[in-house]
Amino acid sequence: MDDRQKVLGLVGLAMKAGKAASGEFMAEKAVKSGKARLVVVSVEASDNTKKMFTNMCTYYKVPICYFGGKGELGHAMGKEERASLAIVDEGFAKAIVKQMNKIGGSEYES
Repeated sequence: MDDRQKVLGLVGLAMKAGKAASGEFMAEKAVKSGKARLVVVSVEASDNTKKMFTNMCTYYKVPICYFGGKGELGHAMGKEERASLAIVDEGFAKAIVKQMNKIGGSEYES
């Protein structure tokens, strides 16, 4: 299992554990309510979506990373395509960031 698959696996686990907010609306809500510990935005997300989350995460001081295709993220969460999600658990967020850092090349901003 490569590091990319591990990231997707962690996203799936977080989702099953009820520790992830999936989709733009829910992810935005998680960030604004102060629950989000990490936001993952698909590299295929629209420029507007990326800009909105980048600005929001900067303002609310939430780490953000750009990773995976919409299909990949959606599949990991057992849903349709997803351009964004928020992880609301510190443990999952740290584990995902750790894997992202191993992959390298993922634009990670804290």
